[in-house]
Amino acid sequence: MTDYKKRVVITGMGVISCVGNTVNEFWDSLLNGKSGIDYLKQLNTDNYSCKIGGEIKNFDPLNYMDKKESKRLAKNSQFAVAASMEAISGAELDLSNTDRLSMGALIGSGSGGTIPETEKETLQMYDKNRNTISPIYVPKMLPNMAASSVSRIFNLEGYSNAVSTACAAGTQAIGEAYEVILRGDADIMIAGGSEAPFCETTLGGFCNMHALTSSNEDPKTASKPFDKNRDGFVPSEGSAVLVLEKLENAINRGKEPIAEIVGYSCTSDAYHLVQPQPEGKGATNAMNKALSKANLNFKEINYINAHGTSTPANDKAETLAIKNVFNDHAYNLKINSTKSIIGHSSGAAGAMEAIACAKSIKEQKIHGTINYNTPDPECDLDYNPNKSTNYEINYALSNSFGFGGHNSCIILSKFL
Repeated sequence: MTDYKKRVVITGMGVISCVGNTVNEFWDSLLNGKSGIDYLKQLNTDNYSCKIGGEIKNFDPLNYMDKKESKRLAKNSQFAVAASMEAISGAELDLSNTDRLSMGALIGSGSGGTIPETEKETLQMYDKNRNTISPIYVPKMLPNMAASSVSRIFNLEGYSNAVSTACAAGTQAIGEAYEVILRGDADIMIAGGSEAPFCETTLGGFCNMHALTSSNEDPKTASKPFDKNRDGFVPSEGSAVLVLEKLENAINRGKEPIAEIVGYSCTSDAYHLVQPQPEGKGATNAMNKALSKANLNFKEINYINAHGTSTPANDKAETLAIKNVFNDHAYNLKINSTKSIIGHSSGAAGAMEAIACAKSIKEQKIHGTINYNTPDPECDLDYNPNKSTNYEINYALSNSFGFGGHNSCIILSKFL
């Protein structure tokens, strides 16, 4: 009898992004290199060096929940619920006929609703000169509330958790959910990331630490990972959620997997508040550890979805880390950056990139890294510039590296 217990597969996916509010729209935009970056409309950018970002378009929370529920949730939680709804539908899960204790949720976020909700309530309080803080301010702003909302709205009574490891959170949430299933604490996990960071406090903070681009002239060309003229990342928002499932469970209910997760790791740079370790030591360790846990030789990896933020420091350090791990094979790899098209959605980024990897494996296609025009001698690998490519993929590695030195990697494979 085949032992399926130690295998975890992806059976559903959902996304809310600046290039589309369904997986099909999202994937079509990636393949066509259709940037979702534009001038920011939901806040005044006059005082800030970055004036652009990846905003969600045509999102109405009432398409996913009633009015009362929508008012209780911060925008990042609304996004997470919406993406989860598509993922659960795509997985063809019959929630009314599934053991609720066997299902859980794990959603990552950089800051949850903390900064936008705090800014809004604080400004209102000082404007009125009295305590006007909403009674639902605290539950709206807590970083765990996206996971809590998904568990509550879909009545998932099993394992529930949240991770907040900045830009690594989406990948780490998926990896931790994978291990929750491996150790037997759940059969099905709703896992991913969600972020809705846009407010003046967040924008001002990132601008003043010189993390964001100031190339505002043509928003759609501002995110240029690995290009010599990159000057900072483009902020973005959204959510991506995957249904992870014990293979035995998927087979028993007749659901064909999209892809399989075979490895996960997380490490720390233990180096700096926000800068990556210059030689990519923490990222190197994370990739090596993921390969070891997946029992793979580095030459078996065909494709890397890079963290690729379009910052001078990250892209150089990540290139070095890839060379450290893959040696000469680094030059045989196809690498791309989804952030070139959708910007950097912090805690949601890794989950969006996991969907890009799963779709790439399923369709044997890799989207281009757009806006790559001027090669950087220090970033000299194959970043699949500017156009999609048909490519045979058996194993894909997805990297996410967060402020504070958090490094998370997952390895996906073709389901066989």
